[in-house]
Amino acid sequence: MFIGHAVQVIDPKGRISIPARFRDLVKSMGDTRLIVTKSDSCLSVYPYAKWQEIGEKISQLSQADKEIRAYKRFFVSMACECNLDSHNRILIPPPLREHAKLTKDVVLAGQLTYFEIWDKGRFEEEQARIEKIHTALEEKLASLGF
Repeated sequence: MFIGHAVQVIDPKGRISIPARFRDLVKSMGDTRLIVTKSDSCLSVYPYAKWQEIGEKISQLSQADKEIRAYKRFFVSMACECNLDSHNRILIPPPLREHAKLTKDVVLAGQLTYFEIWDKGRFEEEQARIEKIHTALEEKLASLGF
């Protein structure tokens, strides 16, 4: 599982080194392809096998629903395959870098079955926001049996 977070630097070409604990997990799945796509104020990075599962579920959603079509445009149409290079980096395409406002310092944050890539400043703002609503979140999770 992708857990914890790591601060990395995105180089001028848009490449990010994947931390060993995330990289090892990806390699253990037998496929070094990663799918990167938009998500809120960050990017979501899925191992290829997990992306295939998501694709199956999304493809079964109704095409008649306007909101579902819009979601697919946001989430699926901007997705791209990023392979680990020989230095264990991935190249993030410019449109995705622009969406997440990635410039220099980035945070790779584990989300169990995938990980996110955040601009470091935006990640810190998000963490501060979550701290403010922490108690309400705990109560909601408790009501769900956690």
